[in-house]
Order: sequence, then C-alpha cells, then structure tokens
Amino acid sequence: MTGLVVIPAVLLYLLLAIVVVYLAIRYARRSGRSAKRWGWGAALVMYLIPFWDWLPTVATHHYYCAKDAGFWVYKTVDQWKAENPGVADRLQFKLQAYRTSYGELYVLNERFVVEMRRKKAVSILPTTITEERLVDVGNGNVLAKAIRVGSNVNPAADGLRGYKFWLGSKPCVTEGMEKLTAEIERMGDKK
Repeated sequence: MTGLVVIPAVLLYLLLAIVVVYLAIRYARRSGRSAKRWGWGAALVMYLIPFWDWLPTVATHHYYCAKDAGFWVYKTVDQWKAENPGVADRLQFKLQAYRTSYGELYVLNERFVVEMRRKKAVSILPTTITEERLVDVGNGNVLAKAIRVGSNVNPAADGLRGYKFWLGSKPCVTEGMEKLTAEIERMGDKK
C-alpha cells in the first residue's frame, strides 16, 4: 500500500530533478557559464535534498556497531541458581511491560526484569543504540547486558522522513539476551 504513494512520488521527484538539471544547463549556456558545472551542481543539489543523511547514517551505524554492540554475561543462570538455592523452582513467568522515565521495563517474574534504554547516536540521524540489561531485582545485580545498534525509519513515527526506506540498516543483533530470557522463562516450569 505504501508503494502506491512512494513509487509515484519518487518518479515525480526524478522528473523534477531532470527538469531542474535541464533548466540549469540551459541557463548556463545562455549566460555564458560552464554548462557542465551548472548541470552537475544542479544534479548534486537535487540528489542531496532527499539523500543528505544517507552516508552519515551508514557511517554512524557502522561506527557504533563496531564500537558499542555486543553481549556480556556477568553471571549465568546456573551461577545464579547456585547462589539462590530453591528460589528458581518457585518463580512464575509473567511478562509485564511498563514505560518508565528511562525507557521500558519488562518484568519476567518476581526476581528478574529487563531494563531497556534507547538513545539516538546522533540527534538528526535515525541510528539508535538500544541497551538491554537483565537485572535481579532481589539484589540489583546485572546478570547480562546487550547493546544493539540499528537504523530504522517508520512513516507512522517519523513523518515524511519515515518514507526514506534507504536509511534502514540491518541491526547489529546479539542473540544472547533472547536465549537468557528464555532460560529464565522456563525456570519455574515443573517437568
């Protein structure tokens, strides 16, 4: 459905860009200036209007993926069970989500929560750094931390910028947090 709007808009913009370049070349020839410079200058301006943020977004995404993304386990579930004998058998999985002042909080059971914080890498670019922390609320210890970097656009949330589908990049995904929370989800299961 979005394609019905986006494709005609892109084609219309392409037509407009061709007309602007043609008019710039025509103006340059009539006024005795370099048609090549004016044509390339107009083409560059028409290119940069929608794509000015593409290269900075790609560069920012790759930089923060290399610098920050990862998964760290400070204490395994087995280590936690050894330190808290008998507690794991009594835990009941109950996923509840809350919005907080710092981000989102997902309550997994009576002892474990996942805190999620999102921040923009650069305020004018769509690259987002998401930090997830698995916390034992009984003592405040962080069992694991995952940092993901992604560049996403969404027409519903980002307005016109959301139609810049070329700004989306595959996130630097670390799968360890999902495995760890799945292990915690199965803790209270009687088998």
